Amino acid sequence: LAWRLRAEAERFQVRTFTDYVANRHVALQGAIRAVASLTIVFFFFFYVGAQFLGGGKVLFTLFRIEPRWGILLTAMVIAPYCIYGGFRSVVYTDVVQALLMIGTLVIVPIVGVVTIAGRPEIFAHSIPEALTRAGAGFGSLTGAANGFAAGVAIMGGLSWFFGYLGGQPQLSVRFMAIRDAQQVRRARGVGLAWTIVAYAGALSLGWIGLALFGPQGLSDPEYVMPAVLRAILPAPLAALFTIGAVAAMISTADSLLVIASTECSENLLSPLFRGRQMTEVRRLRQARVVTGCLAAIALVVAYLSPSTLIYILVGYVWAGIGGTFSVVVLASLMSKRFHALAALATIVAGLVFTIVWIRTGMEELITARVMTFVVAAIVAVLASLLVPAPAPRQAVP
Repeated sequence: LAWRLRAEAERFQVRTFTDYVANRHVALQGAIRAVASLTIVFFFFFYVGAQFLGGGKVLFTLFRIEPRWGILLTAMVIAPYCIYGGFRSVVYTDVVQALLMIGTLVIVPIVGVVTIAGRPEIFAHSIPEALTRAGAGFGSLTGAANGFAAGVAIMGGLSWFFGYLGGQPQLSVRFMAIRDAQQVRRARGVGLAWTIVAYAGALSLGWIGLALFGPQGLSDPEYVMPAVLRAILPAPLAALFTIGAVAAMISTADSLLVIASTECSENLLSPLFRGRQMTEVRRLRQARVVTGCLAAIALVVAYLSPSTLIYILVGYVWAGIGGTFSVVVLASLMSKRFHALAALATIVAGLVFTIVWIRTGMEELITARVMTFVVAAIVAVLASLLVPAPAPRQAVP
């Protein structure tokens, strides 16, 4: 997708994710821009709040700082440089954070495997032994489920795939910002290699935690990474490598904040002041104020959310945004029949369906990450075939 999105961004001279969708479907540009931006900003409150929650958990495990203060400290680290540095600061800091994450996800699993082999008092002395002793649910991709339940379990794990098909604005905007086609090819290789290393390392850390603490050793499984680091490393090294976990949260939260701020400032607030003269200084000041306000709202969301639901909160966002906009982006790039009304209907259907599906408890049966993509795809196809395309008009810069 990267080279297609980059070419489209250059063709339409757009800077944001919503700019591309709106300019691609210019007949209903204003409505699409407003609805898409509102959807992104709404769901990103929960996504950023989940990162703040994660920071609070790490600081509690390391320094016994109360989670409510850890959440606040995490927000105070992230918000200032997002406010003053914008997209460029996020890209540069992501490079440093990625190096920290790679160090954590490569070195720590190796140390962990050696450590558990030499400790007689722990639950298990190897990863295979830990998975076997913990029970069938831990050594099975389906959680020991059979039949339809096994299919649902596998589908739930694979459902994250749908969000990667162009639907996550913080990822797609990086595709749009790549300098040239050669960089796209290089980035593809780096991205694939990073994915293999990151996922293998993250899974290994979880398995090492199972060997150290057993299946019931931690009251909250989301504490496993810092708990493993404290158990196998001297305190200074544990703190250093835990920065890798903090880096993962920060690199996600800052990207989301900048994207949400841009969407809100450029696509929701700027049209309200279209008749006024907006200098670059005033535009920048407005963007910074919006970023600060969004960070404050996300902080409130973090305080109001149950502290054990980081994974679930992220999953909801991946459904509402990833499942919906993946369909919109794929159809926009690959179908000539996908018109502005179909795009608007798909966005609204995805947003409403995700909220209703989760609120009615249907998430327990089949994850919204799958169902939102399926429903949005059905709406996109039907609207493209059955609804007449609106009359074309010129794009509004």
